[in-house]
Amino acid sequence: MEFFSHQTNYPFMATRKVWYTLSAVLMLLSFVSFFTRGLNLAIDFTGGVSAEATLTRAANVDEVRRRLAAAGFRDPQVQNFGSSRDISIRLPPDPSQTAITIHTKLETVLKSIDQGAQVVQLDVVGPQVGNELRVSAMWALFFTLLLIFLYIAFRFHTWRLSLGAILAVMHDPILVLGFFSATQTPFDLAVVAAILAVIGYSLNDTVVVFDRIRERFETNRRLPSDVVLDQSINQTLSRTIMTKVVTSIVVVALLFLGGPVLKGFSEALMIGIIAGTYSSIYISSAIALDFGLTAEHVFPTVKKAAADHLP
Repeated sequence: MEFFSHQTNYPFMATRKVWYTLSAVLMLLSFVSFFTRGLNLAIDFTGGVSAEATLTRAANVDEVRRRLAAAGFRDPQVQNFGSSRDISIRLPPDPSQTAITIHTKLETVLKSIDQGAQVVQLDVVGPQVGNELRVSAMWALFFTLLLIFLYIAFRFHTWRLSLGAILAVMHDPILVLGFFSATQTPFDLAVVAAILAVIGYSLNDTVVVFDRIRERFETNRRLPSDVVLDQSINQTLSRTIMTKVVTSIVVVALLFLGGPVLKGFSEALMIGIIAGTYSSIYISSAIALDFGLTAEHVFPTVKKAAADHLP
């Protein structure tokens, strides 16, 4: 099955500088937002209290928030999740109170609203744990990029394709971070998992294009590199678009039907899929071309020893 009714022949490489400019502008805006506004880190990284409660009737989150604030809880965050009777409560860290004390106070406040209310789960994340999770997430991203670079260089025999792949997969999470910084959507471990998934997903499309580039170079090593890259991208374009459209259907369903709990996760996936489609088409191969990619780099010439010429 093909997305297009005929083989496309778009000149991707001829317009690459336009897309470089667009990427540079988007990344610059992301960096400006990141360094001026920062991320709205969830308690996974900052520490704090996360509680889940259930009521016997539909919860009024505004009333719950007011009652918690009146009871002395600082900056309570309350939202529905699952059904209208289930609420999620997040509180900033308070070293002066134990988990049992917080649990008791929360239930007292909730029972003043609904006698049948119950706190079904309460987790306390200390600042030290939050800092460790933040460091672990950074190391996870670093080793992911390092292993991708080594894998591409080993598989395709050239650092040029490896560099293109790395810059493309770095491009995607930077735009995701820029979006989360601009919108101040809570940034938690689920979003980190989504970013890692986006990196893997984008890399998969990039490797498919690189495989086709290797096949085209093997078929005709005398073709200009830009022609080979255009042919390879066009030949995999239907597959790329169809895969992303099908995946986007699921992510859109999560975004609109998954509720607040999955909002950050699904938003990160949606932005990442869009950015990944763009980068696998316009960025990864174009970077390799501008660093002088040729057939000889993908298929290195084997130097024969003097003994190989003997009869």
